[in-house]
Amino acid sequence: MSNEQQHNQQPDPWSRESSQWNPPAQPGQPSQPAQSSQPAQQYPPRPSYQQSGPTFQHSAYPPPRPSYPGYPQSASSATAVQAPRKKGGSRVAGLLAVAVLAGGIGGGTGYVASRYAADDVASPSASSTSPSASPSTETSQDPSGGQQTTVVQADPSNPDWSAVAEVASKSVVAIQVSGGGSGSQGSGVVIDGAGHIVTNNHVVASAAGGGQITVLLGNTAYRAEAVGYDPSTDLAVIKMIDPPSDLAVMGYGDSKALEVGDQVMAIGNPLGLADTVTTGIVSALNRPVTTRAVTNETVAQQTPDNVVVTAAIQTNAAINPGNSGGALVNTAGELVGITSSIASLPSAGQSQAGNIGIGFAIGSDQVQYVAEQLIASGRAEHPQLGVSASDVQTYGPLGAEIVQVVPGSPAEQASLQVGDQVTHVDGQPVTSTESLVALVRAGRVGEEMEITLLREGQEQKVSVTPIAAPN
Repeated sequence: MSNEQQHNQQPDPWSRESSQWNPPAQPGQPSQPAQSSQPAQQYPPRPSYQQSGPTFQHSAYPPPRPSYPGYPQSASSATAVQAPRKKGGSRVAGLLAVAVLAGGIGGGTGYVASRYAADDVASPSASSTSPSASPSTETSQDPSGGQQTTVVQADPSNPDWSAVAEVASKSVVAIQVSGGGSGSQGSGVVIDGAGHIVTNNHVVASAAGGGQITVLLGNTAYRAEAVGYDPSTDLAVIKMIDPPSDLAVMGYGDSKALEVGDQVMAIGNPLGLADTVTTGIVSALNRPVTTRAVTNETVAQQTPDNVVVTAAIQTNAAINPGNSGGALVNTAGELVGITSSIASLPSAGQSQAGNIGIGFAIGSDQVQYVAEQLIASGRAEHPQLGVSASDVQTYGPLGAEIVQVVPGSPAEQASLQVGDQVTHVDGQPVTSTESLVALVRAGRVGEEMEITLLREGQEQKVSVTPIAAPN
């Protein structure tokens, strides 16, 4: 029997098509780890605690309504899913509300609000201490014809954010999707001179049902068309139908080079306020964040096949509804992430989310990988190893314990075994099953991953080359 046939019989638990992987439990429902055939670990079982705290919520819901003429008034609800577990001996699960940031709109009026706001809001700026010297810029021709400009800071420890905003904002657009009496709005980033724009899937998913896509760049509106959707990563690419010849494009920065504490800027269209910039720092890296996939404007029920698990960049830069699909940039004005969701603490009877200083972005390395595939073929491949796992439930090192290895999979070929406790992927800590899923999905098909594991108390490192998950 061929490997492909074996995969069809036992779909990979890490793929969105698999029925083997169990998503995080709903609030109030304790996780049931799969049984392992290996002997119990040397650590005693940990006591059980009642979960408490805020909840994860995820939906394409609208922002609060400013008092601009014609601003849309429709709204949709938010729902809750479980958050990643906190570190610590007790493993008490803290729950956060994570919401996608596209705004719902009604019948095209959102674009009126965006243009009104863009004309009224002052030029982009960000608060910072006065730089000791003026930065310079370097401009190059993008292979597709666009102008790509980067900022060279005179003092990287004290960046001139005004220079970054002036350069980077020229490549960030406001997006409106309208049609059928409903739609959505968000942000996007121009990535080449042909007019391709990367954004979140949940911003433009409704266009698959015949909606019209309009982008606002500066004070000019352009019509756009969908190129490809990838609900698995919540990324999509659209294309301006008639882009300007001098289109400014944003270059990719290295998200893997980011460190906690690095300064960043978020640029987007929050609450319909185009060209809004905010600054902050990288609060955490590879934060496992789970939201629900959106297809054709529908928020899917949470199953293994329609959740989005991201090894996200966490930032305290102010991010609000409408920032979805916008840019998170470094001090050079390079794209290091696509802002996609925020944490919130919704009060009773209130489903709308706003900034509380905990926002998340999809790293530019994964964004570039998916965007290039969508431009080339309209579809994207995602890596899989061929294992299922459960959270480690004993005191000691955190990780994900393998409970199944799919026959013929890359995991089996690399001699991974049931009972192995995965602690790192490519040097990044694995603290839970959700963390393992996020880090594997952040990789690339055919590119080797180094898996660090504990087997019978001994640390080992194994190289695994992931294959494409079935679409």
